[in-house]
Amino acid sequence: MGKELLSPVQYIKGVGPQRAKLLDHLGIKTVKDVIFYLPYRYEDRSSIKKISHIKPEETNTIAGKILKTDIITPNPKRPKLKIFELTVSDGSGLVKAKWFNQTYLKKIFKPGQEVILYGTIKYNYWGAGFEIINPEYEIFDDNDDTESNPSASCIHTGRIVPIYRSTEGLSQKQLRSIMFSVINSSVSEISDPMPPEIIKAYNLPDLQESLSNVHFPLQTCLLNDLNNGTSPFHGRLAFDELLTLQLGLALIKKDKMLAKGIAFSSDGRLIKKLLNKLSFNLTTAQKRVFDDILKDMQSPYAMNRLMQGDVGSGKTIVALMSMLIAVECGYQAALMAPTEILAEQHYINIHKLIEDLELKAHLLTKSSKNRLKTADVIDADIAIGTHALIQEGVSFKKLGLIIIDEQHRFGVMQRATFRKKGTNPDTLIMTATPIPRTLALTLYGDLDYSVIDELPPNRRPVITKLFTEKQKNHIYKLIEEETQKGRQVYVVYPVIEESEKTDLKSAITGRERLEMLFPHLKVGLIHGRMKPIEREEVMNDFKEGNIHILVSTTVIEVGVDVPNATLMIIIHAERFGLAQLHQLRGRVGRGGSQSYCIFLSYGGSEDSRKRLNVMVKTSDGFKIAEEDLNIRGPGEFLGTKQSGLPDLKVANLARDVKILDIVRREAFCLVERDPEIKNYTELRKSIEDFWGKRIELFKTA
Repeated sequence: MGKELLSPVQYIKGVGPQRAKLLDHLGIKTVKDVIFYLPYRYEDRSSIKKISHIKPEETNTIAGKILKTDIITPNPKRPKLKIFELTVSDGSGLVKAKWFNQTYLKKIFKPGQEVILYGTIKYNYWGAGFEIINPEYEIFDDNDDTESNPSASCIHTGRIVPIYRSTEGLSQKQLRSIMFSVINSSVSEISDPMPPEIIKAYNLPDLQESLSNVHFPLQTCLLNDLNNGTSPFHGRLAFDELLTLQLGLALIKKDKMLAKGIAFSSDGRLIKKLLNKLSFNLTTAQKRVFDDILKDMQSPYAMNRLMQGDVGSGKTIVALMSMLIAVECGYQAALMAPTEILAEQHYINIHKLIEDLELKAHLLTKSSKNRLKTADVIDADIAIGTHALIQEGVSFKKLGLIIIDEQHRFGVMQRATFRKKGTNPDTLIMTATPIPRTLALTLYGDLDYSVIDELPPNRRPVITKLFTEKQKNHIYKLIEEETQKGRQVYVVYPVIEESEKTDLKSAITGRERLEMLFPHLKVGLIHGRMKPIEREEVMNDFKEGNIHILVSTTVIEVGVDVPNATLMIIIHAERFGLAQLHQLRGRVGRGGSQSYCIFLSYGGSEDSRKRLNVMVKTSDGFKIAEEDLNIRGPGEFLGTKQSGLPDLKVANLARDVKILDIVRREAFCLVERDPEIKNYTELRKSIEDFWGKRIELFKTA
């Protein structure tokens, strides 16, 4: 990389210390940062329209000669208000351009100059005719030094123009001028880190050419392709970014694969006892995924596997079978869940299944610590808890297997801390959040990947319906019908952190309303502000059938298993995300009876209507996840800050699926041939720049 690329941005012509501070707000510190600060959209200002053809309220580019310039005081009572006015003609008609309180423009514009203007056309019915207020402009004359005319070439008009995210005090025109200057002078300093054989194999455009055209596109580029990020030049930059991401993941995975672990060897006696206790048979998918895990655990290298399965697919049983392998070999297993209610649910379910296997289970959460007898060293066979498991002072006797449930709720550092509680223990990560394969290979690219893609045969699809406020009577009728059959009902209210008090009041009001409507039924209430012991009491009453209707906030999103609950009503469903709606719906339909989920919508945005329609049409978690990705976009879907992955500036994981498949294959092949990327120094440097210190975190996580 040329030294010029690392030069501070303030030394670029036309920047200086003050503008450098503004650019710093955008994360631009060096010349290289300028080059890789890309437009977020484009406007086509290339088509110059005859003035005689323009119409009011259209946005047009026009060109012509300046006939005269004026400074006008439109209101004598407001002498400080000045309008600079330009009269321009192209031979077919006249138009007046106006700028408010910018009288300095009188020194820039001169009669006889050729000018290009871009803006929205207005019609002044008081006799002035066509006007453009505060248009973007470009002047063409012999003076090439003014800030208004940084180059004789078109930058701001007469072409496809880039639009950048800016900051207060830095106009689009100023930012675009800086970009144009740097691209012209410094893009040739950018070296291409891509191996020549990959460039040739995929016929990739030149990197310098791609950067130039992403900033200032050729007229042959299609505007839609540019704005959608699907131009060949955007494709080249996305290819580079995704390859660098996948190479980092491949290096991390290689490092983990070579890490010495525990070679578990057991005869499976505890698993046989467990399977004999179950009232059902494992599905083919459960058996297949457990075989994957067993092979990993028998290997002398540390396991790092993701187990993904939809709500109710039977992940917990597979996880427990894995725990029993570790326990049978004299090691401990620990399961960490993101919430107390989920940790408690896992503890109750697992404790029941192992109580006659002569094994000891231990629950450790923030609130359970004081109620259960706790030593600094956990000596139970199986430990289950929240992040309390990884707090300082808690240690394990001989930890061999860690399981992380709904791991996307834990940061990279928390996962790394958990691993350090043992000596390179095997790691199994499980999630019920459906993630499209493309994203899973990115978010969990350093892990091996298994999917339980089959539900137990006795699970009946939940009938889902969308109701409006006017249809409340239908909902009340459904509640009456289900409770008369001896079934139970959830009524869920939304909780959003910024307005949690309001939402809790809504839940309380909802409970009071239901008690009035159904005086013969017991209505319970559970929410996140209750003490854990109070929450547990309410949930136990609901499980035992003492509560007919449970009014709840989203604390019941995961982990609650009440087979007798057959109806869920979600109030203000338009305020929930798809993944959350899917998780909530998964709380019903867990028994043999037909279950129902009702979304009560009070309107909402177009996106929220799309979400609800998706939920009504399908119960397939992976199809729902694909739609969620399309609606929300990858950044919000992934939650990249929590994942610890580097941010993507160009690539879009929903759009660039084909590129991702190619680069993943290339990355893993490259690391197989050259485990430390020693033969490609520029590429190695690119990986280091992209990942920074994150790569070390992932290696230990």
